[in-house]
Amino acid sequence: MRPILDQNLIHPAIHAQLGGDQSLLNNVKDAIGRHPVVVVGMKQNPVVKSTRKLLDEQQVDYCYLEYGGYLSKWRERLAIKMWTGFVTFPQIFINGVLMGGYTDLKALVDAGELKVLLPVAKARV
Repeated sequence: MRPILDQNLIHPAIHAQLGGDQSLLNNVKDAIGRHPVVVVGMKQNPVVKSTRKLLDEQQVDYCYLEYGGYLSKWRERLAIKMWTGFVTFPQIFINGVLMGGYTDLKALVDAGELKVLLPVAKARV
């Protein structure tokens, strides 16, 4: 588990700067609770596009949440990164579990494990 600075060691005047937009983070949490597969990404990111293409090829339904591009909404994305501890996008959740990014998803597909994880996260028919 990664260490997190205790709230008592953070001056109250900067608390609002630390977490970014909590409503955005709540939006991500809500999507993870409602959808078996969730991809959190950003515009113009070729790895995010590859992830969505791979899921489409595997005929897997997913919820896609997009937050800005390389020059916008970086603070909001930072809140997501701080929450998960995973520092890149996309961030892929299956059945509420952070599975990692594109490389991790590709490894699941190549090993035949993605479909095993999907009884709850049904594949498209």
